[in-house]
Amino acid sequence: MKRISLRNYPFRLRLHLIPILVWLGAVACVIGLFTRRSQRFEVIGMARGQVRQIASACTGRLTDVRVNLFEQVDAGQTLAVIDTVLENERVIEAGLKTQLATAIAEIKHLTAQLVPTQELLMAEEADREINRTTELRRFLVDADQAKLQIYALKAQIASDRVILADLAAEVKITEALLEEQAVAPYELQKAKVQHDSLAKKMEENQRMLEQAEQDLESAKQRLSDFSKRQLTHPSVDSALEVIRKETAVQEKLMDGLLKQLEALNSRRAIELKAPFDGVVIPIQGQANQTTLRRPGEDIIRRAGEVVRSGDTIFAIAEFKPSEIVAYVSESQLGLVREKTLVEIVKNRPPEQKAQCEVTYVGPTIELMPEQLWRNSAVPQWGRPIVIEIPKGMELVAGEMVGIRTL
Repeated sequence: MKRISLRNYPFRLRLHLIPILVWLGAVACVIGLFTRRSQRFEVIGMARGQVRQIASACTGRLTDVRVNLFEQVDAGQTLAVIDTVLENERVIEAGLKTQLATAIAEIKHLTAQLVPTQELLMAEEADREINRTTELRRFLVDADQAKLQIYALKAQIASDRVILADLAAEVKITEALLEEQAVAPYELQKAKVQHDSLAKKMEENQRMLEQAEQDLESAKQRLSDFSKRQLTHPSVDSALEVIRKETAVQEKLMDGLLKQLEALNSRRAIELKAPFDGVVIPIQGQANQTTLRRPGEDIIRRAGEVVRSGDTIFAIAEFKPSEIVAYVSESQLGLVREKTLVEIVKNRPPEQKAQCEVTYVGPTIELMPEQLWRNSAVPQWGRPIVIEIPKGMELVAGEMVGIRTL
């Protein structure tokens, strides 16, 4: 048997210890690297900004779309104009115009009834010039005539305003058709001449209305001065009083019709405005509707389309994201609260780091967005937290950033 020399024993022991020490050192390095990596980023967050769906509260037809896809818009900028007057309401509008025409005819009828009375008063004026009753009648007739003239002018102006709106729409449609070479230039000139002629007529009627109102004030003043003296009311006044009451009825009827027509006209051009500075993006539809779409369909609505109440017409996104959303796993729930200091790390060049606080913490566990799943085939859940993007940090909506607590 070969003897082991005690003299070589320490050397042999050192030879056996070297692999063990190397292995232990490697294990320590792996543990250190793993620990450092696990502590580097606790969660991954995603930058996001506000996105608003622009829709109409009423069903209608888009008459004008003033923006295009990915066009930048300013807060308060008009995006589109929608006509919410439905086809079945055109019949109602026609009925209102008919009633307005009837009211105008009734006012003319009242004016015709007033003329014989006025002639009678003028005949009596030659015989009883000093008679107070005749004077009162004359003052009342003057005031009534001025008032009836005002009613007639108001009714005529209102009727012309409705027709002018139709002519303006016709001019706009003709201009569009002319650009498409669907009509001759003569049609556009004809429409403009009709529009301008009616506009001048309305201006003349407006001046006549102002003059009639001045005449009415003068008549009222003369009547007021005369009324301060003791007056008598012969039987003719009773007839005039009936006319006045009928005139008051027609006035209220005409005012109601005008308000209804004005309400309909205001619904012809409802403007949809941008809620904030941003950019127009494609409409986001429901997931189960994606496969039913044709290429390019419903990306952005165009003029001439009919939209239902609540249907999205545009989607507006902020220029830059304003917040970061992340999801905390169940094992990390106790580490993050509101006002917790965290560090945000952006890995995209140029790399940036910033310290900030957690703004909000969600109340429930929610399904994470698919971009934040570790495995795209395995859904993950977490408690959402929201962090305002620090000033100076340049992020793009949807960009991933690292988040760790301090």
